[in-house]
Amino acid sequence: MPASRSLASISAASLVLALSACASSSSERLQPTSEAGYPRTIDNCGRQVTIEAPPRRAVSLNQGSTEILLSLGLADRMVGTATWTDPVRENLKVDNAKVERLADNAPSYERVLEAEPDLVTASFASTLGEGGVTTPDALERLGVPSYLSPAECAKDNEGDDDGSRDAPLGIETIYQEVQELAEIFGAEAEGQALVDDLTARMEAAAAQAPEDEVSVLFWFANSESPYLAGCCGAPGIISRTLGLKNVFDDTQAEWPQANWETVAQRDPDVLVIGDLTRKSQTAETAAAKIAYLESHPVTREMTAVEERRYITLTGAAMNPSIRTVDGVEQVAEGLRELGLSE
Repeated sequence: MPASRSLASISAASLVLALSACASSSSERLQPTSEAGYPRTIDNCGRQVTIEAPPRRAVSLNQGSTEILLSLGLADRMVGTATWTDPVRENLKVDNAKVERLADNAPSYERVLEAEPDLVTASFASTLGEGGVTTPDALERLGVPSYLSPAECAKDNEGDDDGSRDAPLGIETIYQEVQELAEIFGAEAEGQALVDDLTARMEAAAAQAPEDEVSVLFWFANSESPYLAGCCGAPGIISRTLGLKNVFDDTQAEWPQANWETVAQRDPDVLVIGDLTRKSQTAETAAAKIAYLESHPVTREMTAVEERRYITLTGAAMNPSIRTVDGVEQVAEGLRELGLSE
């Protein structure tokens, strides 16, 4: 489930002051320098985004985007991160510690402007879009380019839910995000190396797919009205790669909410459970989810609960990001440990 839509707000007066201050400082600081290959323009979700020079003060508004930038070795060109569901990936801890965290959840627009960014990136339109922290148009008026994950481009984000997809998201779109961010920063070689590594890992994980069909359910968060994966988001990448049957693949909603009676009727073989460290919904951790499942009068009768067939994933692995590849590997390993694959 992407970022919460309950975002911090600031008064109109303070926003005007913040905009004025940022515009003034940005106009002084963001004078383009002569750099080979710049300016360069990228088509991002139908917007033409022009980068005048390699960014030096990037702000990433979501964990997924942050971890791509860190994986490209760009920590020294970042001045802020925000909206985390989980601890940073272990191999990125040292670099992540060098970058200021503006907020654990969504920051205010004012806080973003205080960082004086020359680029703002995000994983979700609910963060960088109408009703989010800010919009690409608002940043563009200040001379600050922005980049939204292409995983959001083909998604219908209308309404108050987490959106829906007409077509399944593919891992190639995540590779595209890596390569486009690398291009923005002039780090194409690092981007290709990262994509090559992710591709090899996906191929190795796919080779571990079970021979027989296994049905699964992906539960992100919330115990009263759980957010469960539909057909076509990041969990769909995991399911298709490993040949699994998602019991809610009949809905194109990204994270539909259902009642537990419906879940029990579909009775999946395995429950893939989000293990989150944030504090936004009920039943964030895997331990809280499992305790709920084993005490609820309906869910405790499910086959997967009776057999304790649980696989835990970080929230980041269940969102479109390079961590989705971690998710494929972890589900493959979990199925093997449960005796459902070789």
